[in-house]
Amino acid sequence: MQITLKDGKIIEVERGSFPLDVIKQEKISTDKRFIAAKIGDTVIGLNDPIVKDASVEFLTYDDPAGREVFLHSSAHLMAQAVKELYPDAQLGIGPALEDTFYYDIKLPEFLKPEELQRIEKRMKKLAQRGLTIERKELGREEAMELFKAKGEHLKVELLEEMEEDISIYQQGDFVDLCRGPHLPNTSWMKHFKLLSLAGAYWRGDESQPMLQRIYGTSYPTAEELEEHIKRYEEAKKRDHRRIGKALDLFSFHPEAPGTPFWHPKGLVLYEEVVKYWTEVHNAKGYKLVRTPVVLSDTLWRKSGHYEHYYENMYFTSVEDRDYAIKPMNCPGGLLIYKTKQYSYRDLPLRMGELGLVHRYEKSGELHGLVRVRAFSIDDAHIFCLPEQIEDEVVGVINLILDFYRAFGFEDYHIELSTKPEKSIGTAESWERAEAALGNALKTADIPYVINPGDGAFYGPKIDFHFRDCLNRSWQCGTIQLDFSMPERFDLEYVDANGVKQRPAMIHRAVLGSLERFIGLLIEQYAGDFPFWLAPVQARVLPITDQQNEYALDVKQQLEDAGIRAEVDLRNEKVGRKIRDSEIEKVPIMLIAGKREAEEGTVSLRQRGKGDQGSSSLAEVVSYLQNSIEKRQGLT
Repeated sequence: MQITLKDGKIIEVERGSFPLDVIKQEKISTDKRFIAAKIGDTVIGLNDPIVKDASVEFLTYDDPAGREVFLHSSAHLMAQAVKELYPDAQLGIGPALEDTFYYDIKLPEFLKPEELQRIEKRMKKLAQRGLTIERKELGREEAMELFKAKGEHLKVELLEEMEEDISIYQQGDFVDLCRGPHLPNTSWMKHFKLLSLAGAYWRGDESQPMLQRIYGTSYPTAEELEEHIKRYEEAKKRDHRRIGKALDLFSFHPEAPGTPFWHPKGLVLYEEVVKYWTEVHNAKGYKLVRTPVVLSDTLWRKSGHYEHYYENMYFTSVEDRDYAIKPMNCPGGLLIYKTKQYSYRDLPLRMGELGLVHRYEKSGELHGLVRVRAFSIDDAHIFCLPEQIEDEVVGVINLILDFYRAFGFEDYHIELSTKPEKSIGTAESWERAEAALGNALKTADIPYVINPGDGAFYGPKIDFHFRDCLNRSWQCGTIQLDFSMPERFDLEYVDANGVKQRPAMIHRAVLGSLERFIGLLIEQYAGDFPFWLAPVQARVLPITDQQNEYALDVKQQLEDAGIRAEVDLRNEKVGRKIRDSEIEKVPIMLIAGKREAEEGTVSLRQRGKGDQGSSSLAEVVSYLQNSIEKRQGLT
């Protein structure tokens, strides 16, 4: 049997050889240890047999697919440790995430945080034993009997929905239902850390039992694990939920689960982002619109959302008519387009909308501002001639990248997501749309990867994934090309020959969810926002009560100049007032003592940089206004 290696070398091996055998035979070396192998698009374990001629690529932890194998194997190791320590535990699911893993487990009593160390110790013992991890394939009924005998009722429930052949993985006496692949044995996992506990409804359904979710991470080396733990601790400090509460930005309440309540300071932050967004879009020729939140369900049937998005939508009835609360803005934009007759000279028409949408997210998946049920999408729908598609997409690509750079997000990657399993439109229209987006990316000279089958149900899309200061990836911006909606809604324009034609439709969002973007901003800056974004930009601190009147006058002059200001009139020492302002991340403090009041000056203090000396109020105002106008921090 012939194996072709990544460098093109062809070698002869016995049929059924393992990738691990190939590594040993060829003495393949690497700075990073190999974790798994890839044959075509299929990832296999290093001890899974190769049964036919194939091209083989070996994967390390740096490869996302290799990392997933390592983390998922670590989830199994943790589950084995839990089962040994808590025999009555029932296992749910244990997937790998980007750089962590978790396992949902049903236990008679919820674990306490200190019990994580006990589980870790058992994991280390299991790792030291070097248990071989074996894959076995079973018939469905045989697998059902196996897990029934073990009392694994959650696994039995999963098996009841499976029709394909079943695979299990065994390490020692521990058996788990899993497609795999996995590492060769438990000794490969030596550097891991259990991070936290959380509750999670079984299968994300709040009508199901609450399980215990145990989060952890695992790395090939101690150094990589230590670096992750540092990032994890930093992430806890930057958690937007904690900062949002500390800075009084927003709150959540059980009366409206998954829906943020914006407090005055949080709304300032929200509106500053909207203000910048609006200015940018006005300058780029977008016409801003607003469409209703509640629309007839017939509209959603026509658009295809009812069929493809029903489970995520909210519905209501009024006067014997059925309505849906919009989960997306596009159908409203289509109705606006149809109110006029357009000529080819009128296109492209760029129609922008900051529209409030509602989507049902399972309660176990809600997470602060980054996963909510009600949020605003910074949508725009571009109606254009087919020959204008490439230029319009390139323009949107540049707009998105420029917008994110303005907020300090410089690291990104781009995916082109293609036709999903459930879709509308013809094969020909999908091919045209995918080719058009690919050509636009090439014209823009932007590297990208293909994400097969993850397009919107009405068209392929370009997704922008940005990395924050903690190296976490977030998908926010998107560009979607759609030939189906114009057809379904009978959109037209009149071409140069007076003939009616169909326009192309580009759906796009720069921020995606405005709520999610603000949550990311809070964590990116750890609440220490650039001066122009800060909810409170300056705080006046009188030294004694005798300067209160002067401090109030300074505050008024700052506000008159368009600067968001407060005054601290508490009967506290000025040192305490300074410390509190620092904790609350107020960028500028203006100290007003007896001399300042007599001279009409202020002592300027900048957060994190200390005393900046005394200046006239006019000079301070000019300095601060300049920073606001340029939308920058303070130098």
